[in-house]
Amino acid sequence: MTTAALAAMALGDLLGLTHSYWAVLTAVIITQASVGGSIKASVDRMIGTLSGGLYGGLVAVGVPHVDPAGGLLALGLAMAPLAVLSALSPSFRVAPITAIILLLTPQQAGVWQSALARVSEIGFGSVVGLVCSLTILPDRAHRLTAEAAANLTRLYADLIALLLQAPREASGAVAIQAVQARIRGGLTRLETVIGEARHERRTSFVAPLDPEPLLRNLLRLRHDLVMLGRAVSAPLPPGEIAVRLQPRLDEIATHAARFFTEAAQALTGDGPPPQPTPAHAALAAYSDTIDAVRAEGLARPLDSDDVERLFALGFALDQLGRDLDDLAARSAERAAKT
Repeated sequence: MTTAALAAMALGDLLGLTHSYWAVLTAVIITQASVGGSIKASVDRMIGTLSGGLYGGLVAVGVPHVDPAGGLLALGLAMAPLAVLSALSPSFRVAPITAIILLLTPQQAGVWQSALARVSEIGFGSVVGLVCSLTILPDRAHRLTAEAAANLTRLYADLIALLLQAPREASGAVAIQAVQARIRGGLTRLETVIGEARHERRTSFVAPLDPEPLLRNLLRLRHDLVMLGRAVSAPLPPGEIAVRLQPRLDEIATHAARFFTEAAQALTGDGPPPQPTPAHAALAAYSDTIDAVRAEGLARPLDSDDVERLFALGFALDQLGRDLDDLAARSAERAAKT
């Protein structure tokens, strides 16, 4: 940002821009954490400036606003549709500001000349900001995507260990809520950087892996953990069933948490892709134990709620196993590209 601001100011003065501070502000505003973020910010700012300048110029020319009443009328006519556009799309966020500047500041060179000058200065600042983003410590959204995905998988490891621990303590429930809140924040962060990665791919500045399959996989895993959490919200049926099933769940928690941790390392290039075989072995052992419980008739005395929870638990674990395979594939792709 510092480099972009200094470059925009120096070049603006060198080129004789009337209001070079607009170029400086734009260069700073569009400098984001990644190249993709800077591209998106510059496109949004240009769209907002062009639309606000065009519509604000039409209102300024068509509606006399030399007196207070005319000024209020012109301002209202300019703001209303642009405010709606800015609410519908963030690309138009600066459009109302541009229109206000054209209407409320003295225009010595005329409305259209002022609008053109502002658009030119914004465009110049956008170019300076983009060049700085590409050359001064450039950071790709591809790497940020891998880091955000890795942080999320580590949280998945924490959550599955908490969900399947026995017995469930009150402090464990609080810890689960805290991890779930962090997961929600992690998903928001991941979706943001993936949006920036899309802009990098469209502009051909870089050609990283398509981030969409990784996002879909992590969302499915999140749903698996939600289903798992609902299934284990109550204790296992007491007696022989709990004695047999809880050790199997402990094994699943251990191997799945290790798998998630190794996947996080692979996503950032700090380790090889994880192998889902131990987790699948633990899942298969749980399935075999369930089959044995049914064959021995131990599930017959259970009420409908307990039977439903056991069915939901089995379904959630089955889905988890499939999505672990998908995460292994996505981790291997990322590890090969890192």
